Amino acid sequence: MRLSLLDRYLPVWILLAMGLGLALGTFVPGVNELLQSWSIGQTSIPIAVGLLVMMYPPLAKVRYTEAKRIAGDAKLMTVSVVLNWMLGPAFMFALAWIFIPDLPELRTGLIIVGLARCIAMVLVWNDLACGNREAAAVLVAINSIFQVFMFAVLGWFYLQILPGWLGLETASAQFSFGAIALSVIVYLGIPLLAGYLSRVAGEATKGRQWYESTFIPAVSPLALGGLLFTITLLFSLQGEQLLAQPAAVARVAIPLVVYFIGMFAMALLVTWLMKFDYATSTTVAFTAAGNNFELAIAVAIGTFGATSGQALAGTIGPLIEVPVLVALVYVCRWAGPRLFPQTFKEAVNV
Repeated sequence: MRLSLLDRYLPVWILLAMGLGLALGTFVPGVNELLQSWSIGQTSIPIAVGLLVMMYPPLAKVRYTEAKRIAGDAKLMTVSVVLNWMLGPAFMFALAWIFIPDLPELRTGLIIVGLARCIAMVLVWNDLACGNREAAAVLVAINSIFQVFMFAVLGWFYLQILPGWLGLETASAQFSFGAIALSVIVYLGIPLLAGYLSRVAGEATKGRQWYESTFIPAVSPLALGGLLFTITLLFSLQGEQLLAQPAAVARVAIPLVVYFIGMFAMALLVTWLMKFDYATSTTVAFTAAGNNFELAIAVAIGTFGATSGQALAGTIGPLIEVPVLVALVYVCRWAGPRLFPQTFKEAVNV
């Protein structure tokens, strides 16, 4: 599958969206206050809409009968859980203490980002890199289940218990079970249900051939539109704060870049050694590297306040993650034929 014209120039569109967001937040009076007023609790309605629009096309493309088979792959499930819920949080904890030991608020925010495993944008990156859509749907569903039950437990462990064992400064944080569950329902449950119903209704009324050759191409551009809309809003809402604290942004950006690239490389190496095919390896790598920034920001704001260092670190997370993971899409398409010479061709021709 060749990248479309829109997808080939994705970095350009993202840079333009970032610039537009910064301009809106900096030069248009009242735009931030207006956007912030459209919220339910800590959930921004405009950002939620952008994410739902962005996630719908990848989930509409999933062949859910195939996803059931993939869910039974014990090796795949085990690798993903270990990478996401054991290695990922531990790696971010180590990076936070190595790079910003003297900034406790930013350090805590960074650790919270590491605990929030990706259930949203990873679907877009996976689709652009010709990953396994069915595996991606299953893995983000697994992440969502673990998120509800393990986020608070791991937060307590990495902010209080482990630092105490190591003789480091501890931090206290209260995690709302309701906020975590709401994040999963809004950012995964709704688009997943919409994608499933679209597949079932489309194939039942028009057939699979029409659904995949006519309907899917028609809705696919919504993913890019939703992505750019969300990025514009994020930069508009947080751009002024980011521009006012460039040193803090730089201090947090460095460990984030190391984290995203490091997790991606480790996941790709592990799956390559385990002889996974290209599409599945790519999916595992993106789900391991990405994070649920919506949840991380909501938890940081709800616990520490909108102007806290923890919230700032959460905000910096997606602003670094988006360009890095976009770059990794192109890395996949360059490295794929070299690491997976046979299965890469199969994946890109699907």
